[in-house]
Amino acid sequence: MIDPVIFQFKLLGLDIVLRWYGVLVMIGAVVGTLIAEREIRRRGENGESIWDALIWVLPVGILGARLWYVVNNILGGSSYYTDNPGKILNIPEGGLHFFGGLLFGAIALLIYLMRTGKDIWLFLDAIAPAVFIGQALARPANFINQELYGPPTKLPWGISIEASHRLPQYSDLSQFPVEATRFHPTFAYEMILNILLALLLIWISRQYAEKMKPGTIFSGWLLSAGLARAFIEFFRPDQPRIGDSFMTYSMLVSLLMAVAGAVMLLVRYGKLQFAFAEGWEDDYQIAPKQTEQPRAKTASKPSARKTTAVVDDDELELDLPNALRTRPVKKETPQEPAVKAKASAGVKKPAKTKKTAEKK
Repeated sequence: MIDPVIFQFKLLGLDIVLRWYGVLVMIGAVVGTLIAEREIRRRGENGESIWDALIWVLPVGILGARLWYVVNNILGGSSYYTDNPGKILNIPEGGLHFFGGLLFGAIALLIYLMRTGKDIWLFLDAIAPAVFIGQALARPANFINQELYGPPTKLPWGISIEASHRLPQYSDLSQFPVEATRFHPTFAYEMILNILLALLLIWISRQYAEKMKPGTIFSGWLLSAGLARAFIEFFRPDQPRIGDSFMTYSMLVSLLMAVAGAVMLLVRYGKLQFAFAEGWEDDYQIAPKQTEQPRAKTASKPSARKTTAVVDDDELELDLPNALRTRPVKKETPQEPAVKAKASAGVKKPAKTKKTAEKK
């Protein structure tokens, strides 16, 4: 098995540890942001602004993912964090939940977009496929940590889990021997689903670009992500269940996500009417790009002339090219008529026709 710790050392009495989990999460975040940047730019907005948003979204999302994990753990009947509250913010020990990161990260993103005046639908549509990719790239860390696996299986792609990482229900090695027992790689199922769904959303956004309304891709993400995660929950024996039912808390949230996505799609295309959706735009609201300021005149162009145009009583100074400049009308001097007459004297006038002579 792969060691979860890449390297560690002491610095000023502190343990500095670099883990595969943190590295892969950061790789997923960076790659996801690169994809989002490209999608934002393709829709006509400044893609670099997503990196400014990431400064706020990433730390808030990690904090939310940790808090959701802790609450989920307590709902499952564990007293680990209630007995050791100091461990709640000990993120390096592991334990992040996707839904917490999604919720808190989305709140931070919305605040950023509203404060900067960006089109919320445009960013949500661009980020939706990137979330799938970022999440998928971080999933191999679950294999390294030997977590997020499913129930025992006889399938050829089942994975082995060491005794120290077994869930309580599979800790009896006489019943589930290490050498012979294999488990569903649940994290791999989710990783594959996420990549396929991301590619599907990107393909739809390009194939039907002219028919897309703002929020369509984001709604499709809510629907597909919710259904995919609800399916994955059947392979998550580590998740706390609601009472004695088969449904987990994460499955319930996933199904609510899917319902919200379906409703948004129906509203977007006029199949359902709600008062809160009356103000939704049919096109992205992209702020006009600032035009470049005219370049200042330099001393190297002495021939450049300055023409003043009056528009609404405001004087606008424009540097016009040579071809468009108006030349000043040259006033005739007293000598010029004589010169013109002398020049015209040498020009013969056309002979008069017979009819012209008769008329005279």
